[in-house]
Amino acid sequence: MKIFWQYPLLISIFTIWGSTESTRWPLNFLSDSDPQQVRISLAGKNQVLVSWITSDKNVESVVVYGKVSGKYDNSSVGQSSSYQYLTYNSGEIHQVKIGPLEPGTLYYYRCGGATPEFSFRTPPSVFPVEFAVVGDLGQTEWTKSTLQHVGAMPYDVFLLPGDLSYADTEQPLWDSFGTLVEPLASSRPWMVTQGNHEIETIPVLHSQSFTAYNARWLMPYQESQSTSNLYYSFDVSGVHVIMLGSYTDFEVGSDQYTWLQADLKGVDRTKTPWILVLLHAPWYNSNLAHQGEGESMRKTMENMLFRERVDMVLAGHVHAYERFTRVYDNNANECGPVYVTIGDGGNREGLATTFESPSPSISLYREASFGHGRLRVLNSSHAHWTWRRNNDTTVADEMWLKSLSSSDSCNGSA
Repeated sequence: MKIFWQYPLLISIFTIWGSTESTRWPLNFLSDSDPQQVRISLAGKNQVLVSWITSDKNVESVVVYGKVSGKYDNSSVGQSSSYQYLTYNSGEIHQVKIGPLEPGTLYYYRCGGATPEFSFRTPPSVFPVEFAVVGDLGQTEWTKSTLQHVGAMPYDVFLLPGDLSYADTEQPLWDSFGTLVEPLASSRPWMVTQGNHEIETIPVLHSQSFTAYNARWLMPYQESQSTSNLYYSFDVSGVHVIMLGSYTDFEVGSDQYTWLQADLKGVDRTKTPWILVLLHAPWYNSNLAHQGEGESMRKTMENMLFRERVDMVLAGHVHAYERFTRVYDNNANECGPVYVTIGDGGNREGLATTFESPSPSISLYREASFGHGRLRVLNSSHAHWTWRRNNDTTVADEMWLKSLSSSDSCNGSA
């Protein structure tokens, strides 16, 4: 029997989640055909992609599901694949798209026709909708704390702006990460983009970048007319979310640049009043860590985001929290996005504790603590952003946002 997790951190998973439906204990009792590392993601209108891994490469890629526990009225068949990285051979990675699904509905499902039963709730079709936002997650004690805080309060969709497992070429860490996040990732959609720790190239030995990331974390790029899993978009209720790639070509005329132009132009703000953008390397940053690393991308793409009245840009990479005012071209601008750095999910490299002094006037709040953010979009015009540090349960930073699509002073002035 091959067991994918093997790291001491994961021995205490059960104490994080307690007795939850998705928790299977002890994990080393799993058979080769049992689903492991189960997770879901949004995959187009009213559809969800279910992903899992098995040791047995002959398990059928099928998901049965329904709205009553133990009663599965529907089934879908997908496909599976595996990858090799140096001497590592992955398990069989199953990916099955299910739907159409009803919004705001609890579904029960099984993967590969095997036990156990999992469940997830689809996002609502109308406001309000809530996003949990965590960057630079990793697999540390702080990671466990962050996930515990996220799981303690309801949310609809999980957003992660890069740096997931911190495997950094050690492929079994992708497996332990999948096991670690399964209790949350199997019950709500997880939507991610890549960070620098997902690149995983080795000179001479392995020249292909993002091998594990692309094989394991398939996102709806084809559904959003992208040509790459490294950048894509999706809609939730009245929110359009764009995931950009900081580590793939973004220059004028590149595939990503051209795709972003078309994607932004295709948003009907009367039906989808909010636009969020996530990327890894922040465009605005007063922390001394990673200074200027997002600058070339900012100079190339910022005008597009400003012109189309993007409401908020969320980044990771810097292991601290920082919130800026609405900004365009390094100056406060009421028609620019709010920029937030939230690379404080629990990474193994520690916190970035040193900021510029004095603080730039456009930076409104900054703190080197582990935590997570929440964006609750209440209606077409108002949303509430909060940030909670792991050390306590109180809200450390918050702000109210008004959608730029509802702003008379910004509409028509680009």
